Amino acid sequence: MSAAFLTATELREGGPEGLTKALERTLWHLGFQDVRVIDGAHDHGADLLAVRDREQWVLQSKWKAHGTADHAGVDDLERARTHYRADKAVLVTNTDITASAEARRRALAGIGVDITLWHGATLDAIGQRMPDRVPAPYALRPYQEQAVAAIERDLDDEGTALLVLATGLGKTLVGGEVIGNLLASRPDARVLVVAHMRDLVGQLEKALWRHIPKSVPTRLLTGENKPRALDGVVVATVESALSAVRTGYEPDLIMIDETHHVAETGRFAELLDLCGTTRRFGVTATPWRGDKFDITARFGRPSFKMGIAEGMAAGYLSAVDYKLYADGVDWDAVQDISRHGYSIKDLNRRLFLPQRDEEIVEHLRAAWRETAQPRAIVFCQTIEHAEHMAGVLAISDPAWVNASHLHSGLPKRHRDVLLNEFRLGRVPVITCVDVFNEGVDVPDVNLIAFLRVTHSRRIFVQQLGRGLRLSPGKKALKVLDFVTDIRRAAAVLNLRRTLEAEESEHLELPHVSRIEFQDETVGSLMDMWIQDAADLETAADEVRLQFPLPKGIL
Repeated sequence: MSAAFLTATELREGGPEGLTKALERTLWHLGFQDVRVIDGAHDHGADLLAVRDREQWVLQSKWKAHGTADHAGVDDLERARTHYRADKAVLVTNTDITASAEARRRALAGIGVDITLWHGATLDAIGQRMPDRVPAPYALRPYQEQAVAAIERDLDDEGTALLVLATGLGKTLVGGEVIGNLLASRPDARVLVVAHMRDLVGQLEKALWRHIPKSVPTRLLTGENKPRALDGVVVATVESALSAVRTGYEPDLIMIDETHHVAETGRFAELLDLCGTTRRFGVTATPWRGDKFDITARFGRPSFKMGIAEGMAAGYLSAVDYKLYADGVDWDAVQDISRHGYSIKDLNRRLFLPQRDEEIVEHLRAAWRETAQPRAIVFCQTIEHAEHMAGVLAISDPAWVNASHLHSGLPKRHRDVLLNEFRLGRVPVITCVDVFNEGVDVPDVNLIAFLRVTHSRRIFVQQLGRGLRLSPGKKALKVLDFVTDIRRAAAVLNLRRTLEAEESEHLELPHVSRIEFQDETVGSLMDMWIQDAADLETAADEVRLQFPLPKGIL
């Protein structure tokens, strides 16, 4: 069976972007572990970067409606091979190359610069021979099998289902299996997958490729991407999905990613209402919403759920070596705070004295030296803060000279190249704001630092989850949390209590988590205070708190 996306007609009608996308999906089927499209200004002659067996591949694609590709593609690829220090270089075209281009390729081979050619006939042959599905690095875990079965049962019985899995436990993998199982029994079924951001939609389409047979096409539907057909699996932003449904598109199954974005009213609500009785399920790692709307009103009770603590205790997520730094507590204010009610905003301002950059660097350096093959993410408060800290780190230690910042203000191509370099270990530290909150898979991360971060429970769980994925040789995720909000202390202490209760049932774990304050006097104070602070973790700035006087500490 050939791949639907590698036929001569599909490649010709897909245009330049279609060829690049088909090539990207092909590379996943060929067992590559990291594939990134970097086509654009200042791409140094490359369209894609890919990693397999720790080798860097660089690929240049040349689409032609008619005729053949000239030597420009060969020259571009030769530049890209040098710039990206690639081990392998491949020129890809849906037709063929000219005689002069072939002569140029042979001349380069004569001086040791090997450029492989994949032309139209090669792509068709690859499509015939490659496996029907993307090779999976591992089988479904037992809880993932249970989750798939639970979702399918609720879809059959109720028409709705909800999956709640902590970051790193494979919520997209489970959703993809549900979709793949449907397509296995009904190859002509139309599936709609919806998310709230364009970047997330693109990541979702790629993640779903591993679950979908090569005979089923996927279509990206956004404000910038308008496919000529809506067969197979359509992955769309909510606005574009709404437009398609209003004009007659009728999917057989809907999956809503990051379901916590579904509100009582709004675009997601309108989409679900328009789709009437169409079966639908939602997946999320963080079911909480700031407006307190309960998403179970739309999707029913969770068909399956597993939180961070449960996943860590069962060995499905990395253990943590978590240290909270609140050494700047103003002890002169503590007795006054204990006698008078203060709002959380005033409490944070009076209680915590932010650490200086120099102190943060020293703590990070010590943690770095204690970590085998360190790979770090530093979460910052603002874009300016992230850029500032990247500069500070780059001049603070020879190991961090390539430290870089990553945020939504950077072009997507720049972000993709940076993430590729990060996966290869060429960039050791990334400072960022919220880019890593949703949809980014970085299993090699083993060191995280939180600097002056938001108190949001949802964002905290998402950011922590970026480092909890298991990876070969990774014993535990080391976390440095420079606390400036008592709600963060409440969240971490809540995690510690839950984890201690869960881990007591799993004594066989090779690595046990440790969550502690660097200054245990502060930890004892927080423990005493927070025991009596109901719902402190999600309280608003204006909430006034009354704490007992901490006996035996002051």
